[in-house]
Amino acid sequence: MSKEPFFTPSKKTAILKEKDRIRKDSGAVKWILVGVSALFLFVLLILPLITVVVNALAKGFSFYSKAISDPYAIKAMWLTLEATLFSVVINTVFGLFAAWSVTKFRFHGKKVLTTLIDVPVTVSPIIAGLIFILIFGRQSAIFPFLKSHGIQIVFAVPGIILATVFVTFPFVSRELIPVLESQGTDEEEAAALMGAKWHTIFTRVTFPHIKWAFLYGVVLCTARAMGEFGAVSVLSGHLRGKTNTLPLHIEILFNEFQYVPAFAVSSILVILAIIVLILRSVLEKLGKKDAETNR
Repeated sequence: MSKEPFFTPSKKTAILKEKDRIRKDSGAVKWILVGVSALFLFVLLILPLITVVVNALAKGFSFYSKAISDPYAIKAMWLTLEATLFSVVINTVFGLFAAWSVTKFRFHGKKVLTTLIDVPVTVSPIIAGLIFILIFGRQSAIFPFLKSHGIQIVFAVPGIILATVFVTFPFVSRELIPVLESQGTDEEEAAALMGAKWHTIFTRVTFPHIKWAFLYGVVLCTARAMGEFGAVSVLSGHLRGKTNTLPLHIEILFNEFQYVPAFAVSSILVILAIIVLILRSVLEKLGKKDAETNR
């Protein structure tokens, strides 16, 4: 007994017509959503960048060059880069080993460690700065010890670095943990059974799978460190030429009604942010290309 095919030519034609009707009906909705998204991006991202560039060059390139070559601006830039470098190095090492231990080993307190990694995301940076003042400031129990050994953290460069490390704490580990969890432990266990040492397992087995997520986390950590304001503002003391990072220097210029120099110095952060975005895009493309090659 012959059975009629499930998809007859008439049914296929009807399905195609229905798909065309759905596309036409959703066309207006699609363009509305695209327009709203484009307007949102223009108002919140493109327009502020244009405003910074226009105001930075409002008095000409010579004035702009003078503003960004000001000694205080240069010192603020170097302090920003110094704090960024220290925080990226520290959090890269910690994030790498924390993510590896959380995903590859079983131990008591794993959930507590995972929760602590997320603390900087849930705590306001200003509150974090106040906490560090209570820990290392004059009213702290360890302040006499720090003073007797000539160690100054609050209103000094170590405090700036400490605050930046705190706010960028989770970025590298949070990029690595999902990748390591999806990878599993089969390859590492096989390598261990074959007699490989831990460093060989990490460099030959684990790291090749996570290198792009690792670099992506480093880029995000760098971007966050360069723009930190809250915790650094509390711990810095706003000492011009000593503890002012670029965001703090911009705030001082703006409060002094020096708008054009403020926008000129802001353009430095804009340039650094664009460089970070370019690095992020390059890493994403390289990561996708590498994933397609390894399939």
